[in-house]
Amino acid sequence: MTEGSPLPTDRELVSVATQVIEQRLPSTWALSLDEARQPADQGADAILSLRSPDGAEVAVIVEAKGVVEPRDVAAMRDRLSRLLSRYPGSIGLIVSRYLSNSTRKRLAEAGLSYVDASGNLLVRADEPGLFLSDRGADRDPWRGPGRPRGTLAGEPAAKVVRALVDATGPWKIRDLVRVAAVSTGSAYRVLAYLESEDLARRDDAGLISVPDWPTLLQRWSADYQFLGTNSVARYIAPRGLPTLLDQIRGAGVEDYALTGSAAAAAWQPYAPVRSVMVYARDPDRAAAAWGARATDAGANVLIARPAYPVALARTVQALDGLTVAAPAQVAVDLMTGPGRAPAEAAELLDWMKRNENAWR
Repeated sequence: MTEGSPLPTDRELVSVATQVIEQRLPSTWALSLDEARQPADQGADAILSLRSPDGAEVAVIVEAKGVVEPRDVAAMRDRLSRLLSRYPGSIGLIVSRYLSNSTRKRLAEAGLSYVDASGNLLVRADEPGLFLSDRGADRDPWRGPGRPRGTLAGEPAAKVVRALVDATGPWKIRDLVRVAAVSTGSAYRVLAYLESEDLARRDDAGLISVPDWPTLLQRWSADYQFLGTNSVARYIAPRGLPTLLDQIRGAGVEDYALTGSAAAAAWQPYAPVRSVMVYARDPDRAAAAWGARATDAGANVLIARPAYPVALARTVQALDGLTVAAPAQVAVDLMTGPGRAPAEAAELLDWMKRNENAWR
């Protein structure tokens, strides 16, 4: 199936999925529709038979659905578990027209095999032993321009994510709009995506909550990076980083926020700081006030003009008089940083989990 073709029916999806698997099976294996196990009351969309070279077979219980989102996975797992119990040793297979990366991850974690019409594939069986994996499209070929957003890129998403993580909730939509400082329409669009990814939930009363804020931060870091999203200038601290931090404390520059490794030390020291990352509305003015020199090589000071003002929101005073970005912002900036930064992000996240009352 190609981009722009009509949306496939569930029956067509099963047929396409069967072909996708067959094309990737070793030549000595066989996959076929199990005609003897197709009664209408079976509860599955199809039951396939997977046969190994020595004649061993495993039943493949198929559930087909045009759109599968991360929030659907738990219910699909429970539904398939009841069917799988009828066939000892069987495996569950989710078939869809397209499965996003986050959906595929959730399915794998739930112990389910999957295949989509673009070629994304994971099939696992213990007996007979089989492991198939392949990658298809990175975006939905059928997703039109009027459909919900598929990323957390952009300022509205940054504002909403920061608001949801910085405070515990649950939230009324009007309160979230006020705190995030976004339009109501923007808030609803971001929330629609977060709900589809099971990163936010709304109860019957319409209250919004975040079931797993570390996962939300990890997801945001795929679309927001300190170096990639902001305009970053590189400098060197000629008298060393401790002296630079002292100069930041006393130079009188107010519109800045320390982030990265140096900021994380306010809550969870990891190792001696090798570089300093800072947000500043005017990097050149800040660098001059702090005695940092522009350089093309060997930089140990990165000063970013924030793409979104929310990077400077809800800062804290720490480390003997430094203005430090909010823990959530620091964690995200470390997640995609160079060298040991991702490990430092993990340490900071552990501290944040243990001490939510101290920062949320």
